[in-house]
Amino acid sequence: MISGLLEKLRVPFIKDRNSRKTSLGNSWLQVILVSSVVVTGSIWGVRELKWLQPWELRVYDWMLRSRPAEALDKRILLVTITDADLQREKWNLSDTKINQLLQKINSYQPRIVGLYLFRPEDKNLAATQQNQENIISTCLFSSVGRSETPPPPNFPIDNVGFSDVVPDNENDQILRRGLLFAHSTDEKCTTSFAFGALIAIKYLEKQGVEYEFTDKGDFQLGKTIFPRLKPNSASYQYLDADGYQILLNYRHPNYLAQQVTLTEVLSDRVNPSLFKDRLVIIGTTSARLNSISFYTPYSSLPDQPARMPALFIHAQIASQLIGTVLDGRPLIWFWPDWVELIWVWGWAVLGSTLAWWLRNPLLLLTVGGITLVVLVGICIILFLQAGWVPLIPSALAFTFSIISVIAYTNYQNQRQSQIIILQVEKQQEAIAQLNLLLEDKTAIPDSQLDFPPAIDSPQTKSGDLLLGGRYQISKVLGAGGFGRTYLAQDTQRPGNPTCVVKQLMPARQDSRFLQVARRLFNSEAEILETLGKHQQIPELLAYFEDNQEFYLIQEYIEGHTLSEELPPVQNLKSESFVVAMLKEVLDILSFVHQHRVIHRDIKPTNIIRRIKDNQLVLIDFGAVKLMQPPSSEQTELATVAIGTRGYAPPEQFAGHPRLCSDIYALGMIAIQAITGILPQELHPHPETGNVMWRQTAQVSEELAVILDKMVCYHFSDRYQSAAAVLQDLKRISIN
Repeated sequence: MISGLLEKLRVPFIKDRNSRKTSLGNSWLQVILVSSVVVTGSIWGVRELKWLQPWELRVYDWMLRSRPAEALDKRILLVTITDADLQREKWNLSDTKINQLLQKINSYQPRIVGLYLFRPEDKNLAATQQNQENIISTCLFSSVGRSETPPPPNFPIDNVGFSDVVPDNENDQILRRGLLFAHSTDEKCTTSFAFGALIAIKYLEKQGVEYEFTDKGDFQLGKTIFPRLKPNSASYQYLDADGYQILLNYRHPNYLAQQVTLTEVLSDRVNPSLFKDRLVIIGTTSARLNSISFYTPYSSLPDQPARMPALFIHAQIASQLIGTVLDGRPLIWFWPDWVELIWVWGWAVLGSTLAWWLRNPLLLLTVGGITLVVLVGICIILFLQAGWVPLIPSALAFTFSIISVIAYTNYQNQRQSQIIILQVEKQQEAIAQLNLLLEDKTAIPDSQLDFPPAIDSPQTKSGDLLLGGRYQISKVLGAGGFGRTYLAQDTQRPGNPTCVVKQLMPARQDSRFLQVARRLFNSEAEILETLGKHQQIPELLAYFEDNQEFYLIQEYIEGHTLSEELPPVQNLKSESFVVAMLKEVLDILSFVHQHRVIHRDIKPTNIIRRIKDNQLVLIDFGAVKLMQPPSSEQTELATVAIGTRGYAPPEQFAGHPRLCSDIYALGMIAIQAITGILPQELHPHPETGNVMWRQTAQVSEELAVILDKMVCYHFSDRYQSAAAVLQDLKRISIN
């Protein structure tokens, strides 16, 4: 009962990394959410300031131009008055000539005739026509610096449409919107209908399609509602949305409608059937008659004029209204602000997620580039369905989310590196003190030293034994003189997952030694926690002290050790195997050495080939072993060093390991793989001290030079970083 109570009391003192793992597991989600929200908010704020609007409108124009051209609108016929026509008429387009043109056209039985000519003083315009109510004329509102242009005096206001349009004056003067209705305070040009809208309405009325305004104030033709633009519609910000405006769904200028000229009509060179039951629009394209023209999204095309005559603009508006009602031609649609915000945020989340999980810069650049191409493709596909969705804000949110997460992770890595460097310094200090204490043993009578009992066999308690009150021992993986490695189940986690428990028994039990050993153990555990974030290093799950013994709980790696793949267990390995093995372990060492950590005990049994992905995993970092008594194999060379004879270099056995000491050990593993000789059986050169191995192996000169440099006797002659070895290995071509 008392022992059970003690077990329960001990549990809270376990430094459990599972709880921190849970927080770390949630931290990636927090980082992604925070970065995506901050970036989205920033992008949205910049958008609200209208800084993105010019870019978004240029992209809109590009997508508009990139669409496949639609067929000609066969309901519309354009009668244009060109410079050639005016020259033939000696530059004088008289009232008589216009009436003659109208008479000719009316004889061909058009449904509606739109006369897009400013004739404010022509009192007899179309006076002799039988169906004058089918002829629509135009006027022009007054504006700053310009007086109004009245309609023909004899035309009723119901047959007059204003000519005014709404280019994007604030940005680039490009006309992207169609103005359907507006109110004027002028004395004579008092119509509320735009010319293009009015001729379309009159055309559809002949077909029984009536217009009205809904209770919400939306314009409706038949069953089709034309939603009006609002100040923040689509990519516009604080748009001047006065009047009733819609996005102008252009047809390609070359495929708007069939055209004939004034001369062709008057000289009877056109087929009368072209006019029958059509909307005929008469207007000028000549600048000599003060033809108004505008920049459009198509102005940048090399085969198009820089400015489109207003005649064609109003024909585009009429074609859009008629085609939408009769053919179901789609209107350009867009999402409300809140949907656009979610869309932009979604791409920010995607960018943050990719940046978090794809740490390889080249891979991230590749995947990020492909994702941006996909984004552009989605926007183009939606635009082909008349959907205008935010591309620029989404692309910026995606890109800056990646940048923000990279910046954050770099900051955290630097911060973590600083922390681990402090832990390494504490580790080195504790190691130095342990070395002094172990050396002082000779001056202290054995009767005053409290040695722990040695462990002679890999036997262990079973049954109800729970280490730390939670780890159920299931198997002994190994046992040495003063420690064991167990396979256990964590009874306090769902599913009782398997883990590895490493028991470490200090070399002495006196309080002074235990105090230093405890500091070494804690610093080593903090280091292992950071290193365990690498995919090819076991994760530290918990650590604790119990009854003056220390325990590390680590992730269980299912697989087999590298020693089972190398001689003498297996045959000699090929050069390609050795190069691949070196590259994979060196990648891990690069990460370890970046934190200024030395493994200290690299050997084949401390490298596991993981079953689930066939990757090599580096296990069993050696610094914490210094608290244990040295094994007989170690005491042959030194009393206070960690390492395995044959794999550890001379300076390590002298108690002064360096980063390049790990490179030496890895080089000896490679030599073992290609020679089949265990490292401790190789002989040093009598003069240089370097290992003599070349005569026993068949290997390329390039790899031999690299291995020689990895295992130089003097550490100053070796590679000083894993990255330097990798750089040279990349130059080797393996057949």
